Amino acid sequence: MHELDEPIERAVGATPVRYTPRSGGYSTADRFAVDLADGRSVFVKSAAAPNLAEWLRREHEVYSALTGPFLPRLEGFDDDGERVLLAIEDLSDADWSVRWDDGRVAAVLDAVAAIAVSTPPPNTPRGRVAHADFWDRWQAVAADPAPFLSVGLRDADWLERTLPRVDEAIARSPGDGDDLCHLDVRSDNICFRGGHAILVDWNWCALADSRLDLVAWAPSVTTEGGPPPWEIVGGAGDLVALVAGVWAAVVGLPPPETAPTVRDLQRRQLAVTLDWLDRELL
Repeated sequence: MHELDEPIERAVGATPVRYTPRSGGYSTADRFAVDLADGRSVFVKSAAAPNLAEWLRREHEVYSALTGPFLPRLEGFDDDGERVLLAIEDLSDADWSVRWDDGRVAAVLDAVAAIAVSTPPPNTPRGRVAHADFWDRWQAVAADPAPFLSVGLRDADWLERTLPRVDEAIARSPGDGDDLCHLDVRSDNICFRGGHAILVDWNWCALADSRLDLVAWAPSVTTEGGPPPWEIVGGAGDLVALVAGVWAAVVGLPPPETAPTVRDLQRRQLAVTLDWLDRELL
């Protein structure tokens, strides 16, 4: 008997008969494709760590209200007050391979545009409120530059020249807006089916400028063999400064226990974003 048998049955109304572990994401939440006794298959995420459990509660809130070709269907939910379990449509038949041709880039651009004009789910915060520290990250680098400098992407002279420019950019409040945003667009959160890009992991969903989704995503496309970010999103220098600061402030710190591999991802994306920043602002 699996520890998730009972919560899955409560969530979806059928008994699990087979669990297939699924990788993905940078958190330590449990992930499985689960075959059910009634012939269905669902994808299950479950966690008891308080921060991960809250993320799953928020995802459930989003999936309960938001529909469209850009996200999977909600199948069920269980919350005993400690361990939370979210069951969504099994996307095992979708294409999860990382390949950034023009069609795939266009599909993500279309998905972000459709998300932007969707009715926000209940309790959707403003990005500037939910992630207020993102706008302060360059200040954190200025106060203690050693972690950023330790990763070797730029030197102290570059930082001294650049900080006044990024301070000016952040003062212009980039990212503020009324669009619905996913705010965690990256390849391991995207699959493709029927010509559509489908996004998962919706716990950061917030109101902001939809270009923020694109600027945060575009560097990962470059690291994975796609075009440079400025060919995907043009004229977004202030947003590039914001996103670069988000990663610059944490890339040299120890990783969180619930996302032990995230710093390598951040370093690779920051390297591209700093090149983009140099091109846009310096």
